[in-house]
Amino acid sequence: MLMVGLVNGLLAQSFNNLPVTTQKPPLHGKHWMAITGKPLAATAGAMIFSKGGNAVDASCAMLAATCTMFDVLSWGGETQALIYNPKTKKVIAINALGVAPTGATADFFKGKGMNYPPQYGPLAAVTPGTPGGLMVMLAEYGTLSLKEVLAPAMQLAEGYPIEAQTANSFERSKETIKEWPYSKAIFLPHLGEKREAPVAGEIFVQKDLLTTLQKLVDTEQQALKKGKSRKEAIYAAYDRFIQRRYRQRNCARHPGEGGLITEKDLANWKVITEEPLSINYKGIEVYKMQQWTQGPVMLQALNMLEHIDLKAMGFNSANYIHTLYQVMNLTFADRDFYYGDPYFAPEEPIKGLLSKEYAKERVKAINWERNDTKAGPGDPYPFEGKTNPYKDYLKQWAQAANTTYTSPLSEEYLHQVFLGTTSVEAADKEGWVVSITPSGGWNPACIAGKTGIGLSQRMQSFVTDPKENPYNVVEPGKRPRVTLTPTLALKDGKPFLSFAVQGGDTQDQNLLQFFLNVVEFGMTVQEATEAPNINTDQLRLSLGGEDRKPKYGNLLLHDSTPPYVRKALQGMGYRLRFDDRTSGPINAIYFDWEHGSFWGGSSNHGEDYGIGW
Repeated sequence: MLMVGLVNGLLAQSFNNLPVTTQKPPLHGKHWMAITGKPLAATAGAMIFSKGGNAVDASCAMLAATCTMFDVLSWGGETQALIYNPKTKKVIAINALGVAPTGATADFFKGKGMNYPPQYGPLAAVTPGTPGGLMVMLAEYGTLSLKEVLAPAMQLAEGYPIEAQTANSFERSKETIKEWPYSKAIFLPHLGEKREAPVAGEIFVQKDLLTTLQKLVDTEQQALKKGKSRKEAIYAAYDRFIQRRYRQRNCARHPGEGGLITEKDLANWKVITEEPLSINYKGIEVYKMQQWTQGPVMLQALNMLEHIDLKAMGFNSANYIHTLYQVMNLTFADRDFYYGDPYFAPEEPIKGLLSKEYAKERVKAINWERNDTKAGPGDPYPFEGKTNPYKDYLKQWAQAANTTYTSPLSEEYLHQVFLGTTSVEAADKEGWVVSITPSGGWNPACIAGKTGIGLSQRMQSFVTDPKENPYNVVEPGKRPRVTLTPTLALKDGKPFLSFAVQGGDTQDQNLLQFFLNVVEFGMTVQEATEAPNINTDQLRLSLGGEDRKPKYGNLLLHDSTPPYVRKALQGMGYRLRFDDRTSGPINAIYFDWEHGSFWGGSSNHGEDYGIGW
């Protein structure tokens, strides 16, 4: 095994010294950079920059455009954002995730025979977060009006030539879509024909959504005429969204559709501006959202990996892959048990989880010879001077660990994982940097009455059994622990990297490897977005149906993985599967301070695209 590891390492290191030709060219810009999940949405960001907007303005325009284009998210979903403010030189976190509505309790779902809230429909919906998140970001940190920023999205709502990927997703999901009358009216314009969804290139029109957006703009403009400030006018528009239109026409309250969201739920929800979490990895400050996301997983993993000589192993050698897999098993086990909404009791032990001493202790648990199918949550409480109140749950977790192979993830699930969510990355010469991972309301989406707005499906990320995770049990007013995880990194007190990805539970797996590709193996951001990834399924799924159990030893590798690496990993107890797509689309910006420019990277998977100037 040692000889195989040495050969793997030498070959990988020599490969890294060769010139690499990427499938997509890197982006370069001096003034600004705009990258997101759709070419038309990236163009929306460029339009806003051309009007003199900053990176926050441009990112809000890209967010609005991607929500309007519907295949990966919609307006009723959720938004998580990290913003670097060059005036304060601090990173700000925007929590615009909706909450569980009145009546959403563990007993309610158990009474319906569910171990988790459902994947689709009104009962999967938390309150809408993205409109509030967008307007708070724009009001607090942008420079343009809501009218200017929403203009590209409104043009798209008037009608745009739909892409094949989106149109085909409507057709695949049409039987589910037909369950909801307002959804059917929008997504299936050719009812009764052989193909009921639009075809690629057909002009896709969303009249109800356009009306909703127009009313927001009208409200803002009326407030400005009354002498309100730019910020006050934007907040007036948001108040109209919550207090009037959405509340009156919410499909979750539509007779027969069985939703739980009430007017009080909508009125009580607020966007929260937070302090992000961060750790230092070899002189680089890495920032993530708080533990209501899975973001701290990457921070925990970096704390562990800084004690290991990754370069000596070589990029994607068998030993390197084994090390990443084992570290991710341990950190995701901690995520599965300890992460939840920090605004609800019990309090998560996040200080202990991000402790450098805890990381050292977790490294000791790694089996360096074989995959450890019994890897489970650790005990971070002693590392913040406390006693773990859930030791009995941890014992039951260990006893329940299944060391036998379980069925692999379905192709349908994998398809959904890589197509739900998007990412938005923006930066400007003034120093503003934005990283967003918006999601929710993906296809098939239940449309909220005549608003044109698709409801989130994020409630499914709650659990109903506290033994599975006592911090993430569904409860009215609570936010589910989500997979969504934008990232910012600073070096020498200045922006270094901004990056995010779509892909459910794979997000922080892929972002961890992207970061290591740049920092440890010297790749450019474009090389790093295209580089082969690995994925572990040895975790509890955050999305899906009733089967959320870990798939022990399941390892996704890229098709290009050499035979000798495959053989070595099989000898370590892994069950391998292969694909030419081993990551959701990663979007990133690198800040080249030596030359005063930006490098942009956008994955060669999917429709993600960027524009720089």
